[in-house]
Formats: sequence, structure tokens, C-alpha cells
Amino acid sequence: MDGALRKLAAPYVAPGPSGVAIRTRLKQLTCADEEVLRRVGAHLGTLASGDLQARCHDGLKHDATAWAARKRELTPHSSARWAGAITRATHDQWALARRGALAHLQALEAGVRTLRHRLSLPLGAKGSKRVPGGYGNRREWHAKARRLHVLEDRLARERAAWEAGTVRVVRGGRRLARLRHQLPAAQLTEDQWRARWQAARWFLQADGESGKRYGNETIRIGPGGEVSIKLPAPLAGLANASHGRYVLTGRVAFAHRGPEWADRVAADRAVAYRIHHDPGRGRWYVTASWQKPVARTVPLAAALAGGVIGVDLNADHLAAWRLDVHGNPTGSPRRFCYDLTGTTQHRDAQVRHALTRLLHWARACGVRAIAVEDLDFTTEKTREKHGRKKRFRQLVSGLPTGRLRARLVSMADAMGLTVVAVDPAYTSKWGAQYWQKPLTSKNRRTTRHDAASIAIGRRAQGYPIRRRTAPPRTHRSDGCGHRTVQAGPEPPGREGPRPRLPGPRTRSVPPDAERKRATRTSSTVRDVRREREWVQDSLLLTD
Repeated sequence: MDGALRKLAAPYVAPGPSGVAIRTRLKQLTCADEEVLRRVGAHLGTLASGDLQARCHDGLKHDATAWAARKRELTPHSSARWAGAITRATHDQWALARRGALAHLQALEAGVRTLRHRLSLPLGAKGSKRVPGGYGNRREWHAKARRLHVLEDRLARERAAWEAGTVRVVRGGRRLARLRHQLPAAQLTEDQWRARWQAARWFLQADGESGKRYGNETIRIGPGGEVSIKLPAPLAGLANASHGRYVLTGRVAFAHRGPEWADRVAADRAVAYRIHHDPGRGRWYVTASWQKPVARTVPLAAALAGGVIGVDLNADHLAAWRLDVHGNPTGSPRRFCYDLTGTTQHRDAQVRHALTRLLHWARACGVRAIAVEDLDFTTEKTREKHGRKKRFRQLVSGLPTGRLRARLVSMADAMGLTVVAVDPAYTSKWGAQYWQKPLTSKNRRTTRHDAASIAIGRRAQGYPIRRRTAPPRTHRSDGCGHRTVQAGPEPPGREGPRPRLPGPRTRSVPPDAERKRATRTSSTVRDVRREREWVQDSLLLTD
């Protein structure tokens, strides 16, 4: 190994999900129902835009008094509960933008540090795996020097905005806003884009409230699927039920986690709802969400009692291998492929389908734990560090690490499985070094990713990634020489005699050849002795 190895973090059991969100379609809506939903969403969306503007204007000076003042201003135009939902959503959106600004600021600082370091090195200086080297030629050095000045100016502006508490938020999404200037490339008309933009800026979400009827007073869904909405004060004339409520014609039925949702609704426990519109399909959806109590984490030893399945995340598939309690791979490796091209919904469906197959296989094997890498590519996909490796940066950026980790933890918790997170350092390198060649035979080709899954599983179990370990120094046959009991690269087979190796049995200095040849009986004498017959001598008879 070149260089010092970094310290490895201990494996740990990933905590379960803290909330649940399920979605279903609002069907059998009449034209009047859709018109009411549009008018309510547009009215509350306008209030939400104004409240977000007021929150961004306050910046770091915002406090509980300002929050209460904003809520009092919104209450006459909607209701107390609608105003509370709008202000809480505004606060969450501002906090999210604040965290994004901090991440952008840290990325700029890392880029400036990298550029300064590389510009300080001589041209063509070699770098290491963690520290990049100098630039290849004078032309590239000059271009990076200009980029350093650009990043320094940008960093100064972002740092001043961060200290002032200024954030940049676009209700409806910045990507959709920029798409307005690229309609031919997106194959959209202006009317289609306008419909998407308006639907993204609507506000139709209400927080749950325990103790109230069916867990929500603003958007209420009964056990039978009846949906009723508390209309804002200016739209109270559209109500078709008592107390200013509007009851939709369609009914709701949650297929996923339906019994769990029905139990919460029957017990009047808090359930939050969000209604949104998909203009491309012309459909309305409702999302129900609620919090779950923090479950007690299963001990690591109990989770690994039945073995573990090591999983290696790649750009187009999941490589998995089952390991027994002793860290030995059993059976054949499995591969669960997915395609991350296309729309967001398609990519999300591909990830869910691959994880579903993985979890079903784990449950069929009787394994209760799945080991994955605790990946974090925030420092490994910067442009300044891997400027020329554009394909590598795209590959790393395309890995669904966050989405897959959240999906895996949630789905595994629903199936009673445990997710063990391990340190990702050297798993691919050491797995290929110690496991890829020994497990490759004529009938099975072991890939580097399969070997990495074994390394991940063994690290979760607390075993070293090496197949064998060296004996104590004083127990080696040659005293203090270098000797290990590492298995050979040939495929494993039955126990048999050791192969006859030419030469001395030990690594000591061979004896003197001349002295050995002088004391050794020649082969001719041995042949003559072998051909002679044995004759017993006559016995001497004495009195």
C-alpha cells in the first residue's frame, strides 16, 4: 500500500425512518370539483408567495414575534389553520434555501483552496489520490488562474449574502423558471409551460392535528375515503357543506399502508395532506404523511446473527453477495440492474424496483441484515479536483446515493430487515485484491463489484477483508521471517495432499553441495546392491 491508510469508522445500524408518506390519485372529480381546487390553490399560493417574500426580507432579524405578525396578517384572508400551514411551509422553505446557500459557500471555498494549491505547484508535478498535482502545461495554468479570480469574486459575494442572511428562493422551482426560455428544446408550448408553472405555485397542504376529527381539520379524509376541504374566507361562497367546507365527489383509497393510515384516522391521530395537480397527465393526487416514533435500534450483533448480505452500489446495478456468520460467501452473487435515464419518476421507479427484488431475496435467504456503504460524494465530484475527468464526475453525480439510502432504510424497516452502514474506504480495491481472483472459475466470472460486496459484508461483521491473517510472529516456521497463510489464487476445492514443491522445505541456506555429493552413495552402487541376492552365512557350531 502506498501512503498511510486513513482510520476506518466502525459499522453502525442505520436508524429507521422518522415519517411515512403515501400517495394516491383523486378520481371521479367533476368539473366543479377541479374548479374549486384550482381557485383555492391559486388563492393560497398567492398568500404563500407574499409570506415568503416577507420572510426573506426579514433575514436574520426574524423571530417569534415576526412569525406571529405574519400569521395574523394571513388569517383574515384564509383561516387560522391555513395561515399556520403557510407560515410553517415558508419557514421550512427558507431554512432549506439557507442550507443550500451554506453548501454552495463551502463548495466555493473548497474550489478556491484546490485552485490555489494546484497553482502553487510546478508544472507537471505529480499528485496523489487525495491531493491533486500541478497542471500539465502553461496554457492550462493560465486558464485556471483566471478561474481562480472568478471564484474568489463569487465567493466574496456569497459570503456577504450569507452574513446578511440573504437567500434566493423561487416558488415553483428554479429549473422550471429557467425552462421558460428553452421551450423548443423542452418540446413544450407556452400554454403547457404556463400550466405547469401555475400548478407548481399553488398551495394546497395542511398539517395534521391530533385529537381533531380524523386527524386534520383543514383537509379531512374520512375512513371511507370522503375528502372535504375547509375553504378560505374569501371563497366561502363555494361551500357545499356546513361550516364552510367543500366535499369532493371522488373518493380516496390508499393501497400502500392503507390499514396503517385507517388506524390513525380512526384514532383521530395527526395526518398531514397535500393535494397537487399534474398538468401533463391531467390528474390530481393527494399525499398523506405522518410522523413515526423513533424505533429502538436493533443491536448490531443481533442483526448479524443470521449472516449478512453485502451490497455494492454502482451506476447501473446493485452487486450483492450473501455471507454466513463466519464471513464466508455462500451461493452465487446476485445483480439487480436499474436504468437511471429518463424522467425523475422513471428513475425513482427503477430504484424502487431494484430494492424490492433485493429485499425479497434477503428475506427468502433468511438474512436479517443488509450491509451498504455510507457514501458521501460531496468532496469527490468537484470540478477543480477532477476537471479533466468529466465522465467520472458525471458518473459520481449520477449515483442515487441519497435517494437509494432513504428508500432502502424505509423499505427494509417495513419488511423487518436491518440496514448496516459501513465505511466505504478501500472496499473495491481490497475486495478485488483478495476475493476476485480466488472466486473466479471456469463456470463463474467474479467481477470487481461482486468482490466489493464481500468486502462490505465482512467489514459489517467486524472481520478483516483479507481471506486469511498472518500467524503471530513467534509462531512462524522460519522464526521472524515474512510468512503468511494467505490462500492461493487457485479455485477452492477438496482437501488433499500438498503439492510437491522443488527445493528445500525451509527458506534457510541450502547445505554445501560439494560435501553432500561426497557423502552421498552413487546410484550405481545402489543398483548393484538391489540386484544382488541375499544369502545367509553358515552358522558356526561350537561345543
